[in-house]
Amino acid sequence: MRAAEEAAFARGVSADVLMEQAGAGIARSIGKFFPRPGSCIVFAGKGHNAGDAFVAARWLALAGWDVETRLVFPEKELSALTNRKLVALRDQGGGRGLRGPITEDAAAIGPRRLLQGCPTVILDGLLGLGSHPPLREPIRGACREINSLRANARVVAIDLPTGLDGDSGEADDDCVVADFTITVGYAKSGLVTDSALDFVGRLEVVPLDELRPEKTEACAELAIPESVRDLLPRRKYSAYKNQFGRIGIVAGSRGFTGAAIMCSLGALRAGAGLVELFVPEEIYEIVAAAAAPEVMVKPVKSYADLLEEPIDVWAVGPGLGKSHTEQILDLIRNAKQPMVVDADGLNILSGKMETLKTAGGPRLLTPHPGEMKRLFPNENISRAQMATRFCEKYAVTLLLKGSRTIVAEAGCSLSYNTTGNPGMATGGMGDVLTGVCGALLGTGLLPNDAARLGAWLCGRAAELAIFNNNGSEESLLPRDVLDHLGAAFRDLRE
Repeated sequence: MRAAEEAAFARGVSADVLMEQAGAGIARSIGKFFPRPGSCIVFAGKGHNAGDAFVAARWLALAGWDVETRLVFPEKELSALTNRKLVALRDQGGGRGLRGPITEDAAAIGPRRLLQGCPTVILDGLLGLGSHPPLREPIRGACREINSLRANARVVAIDLPTGLDGDSGEADDDCVVADFTITVGYAKSGLVTDSALDFVGRLEVVPLDELRPEKTEACAELAIPESVRDLLPRRKYSAYKNQFGRIGIVAGSRGFTGAAIMCSLGALRAGAGLVELFVPEEIYEIVAAAAAPEVMVKPVKSYADLLEEPIDVWAVGPGLGKSHTEQILDLIRNAKQPMVVDADGLNILSGKMETLKTAGGPRLLTPHPGEMKRLFPNENISRAQMATRFCEKYAVTLLLKGSRTIVAEAGCSLSYNTTGNPGMATGGMGDVLTGVCGALLGTGLLPNDAARLGAWLCGRAAELAIFNNNGSEESLLPRDVLDHLGAAFRDLRE
């Protein structure tokens, strides 16, 4: 990031221009998560991180937000550029309640404002790139106040949560706990470490046109709209169903019919040309009655017979049970088509991992952390290390689910997903994802691309279900994700 900034300055780009671009992007990102204006409390340090916050606050005020600014240092200590941005915010009429250094008495003012019933966002503009723990006063006190106000507000960190090391992910005891981190230019490595997850929250990147990456190969990347949008081309006007794949879903067992149905709906909503759902005979009538009319439900006597089916892509495992282990292993081993393996498909596979070494076609595995431990028992290594080592051993694509889903494949950069929220921690979300990934494979995407795009779309659909429809993390259901997949596709393109 420093090298990119210095190169921009050498080309004649000013710090003022970069700050204006960054602040405008931060404001747009906040509007993406909070469509209705509310109250914004800006906690500002004295450096350029605070300047970015003031520019963002100016744009929010223009959009109808009520802005209050909390200065941690006396105004005379602000950097010259940051002070100009504060003056511009004030001249525009924003920054109501502007005050000097936070004191113990001033700390009580915030909670009273939070009771007004409007959405409240706290902007953490205290420290930016280059700061390292431990925190010192008065910054430490400001971080404590932000965390105390978080009970009734959403915290948005600019560039990185104050108190977090941008390189290592090490956090101070009083590190700001952000719900959203909007990082400027490029992601910083510390933001995606396992230990930083609960401090960073939802990670968003504001790309700056004037910043250009160094000529180096990145070992990892973030899945953001700019990196996955091109994977989703517009359909030709002459398109027809056979161009978008015949998706064969092998799922369901007694007591687990819902998994099969949600997987089939995920495939439909993600653009599959045709969806065939293969279920055991004993649950056929139940599933056929409950499935969407667009799904072709077919009873299965023997899973061995499925190898003869004219399918383009397989999705195997949701709610499947483990009563036909050998037949499912044969399907995973011998099918020549691309295949998504999830849930009980993974549990079956964990007992005979050598199956993957002779698989007849590309395999995309989508385990949650518990399933991953069964597939690849490893202690005391990070999720990134686990995913990398697994793909070095097995020639597959891995989508390791979690609050920062990782996609790995030998020879490809590790990819961290950015979308989603804790409301997705409920049964059935993975079934939807399996169907979505299957459908994307059916369009001709490679497994790595289908995994990155599928994870992004499902996570964004979950966000839209909450932000735009008065839902909550507690109320979110897999069917809400299904209902908002169309909006997620549109959001990616727009």
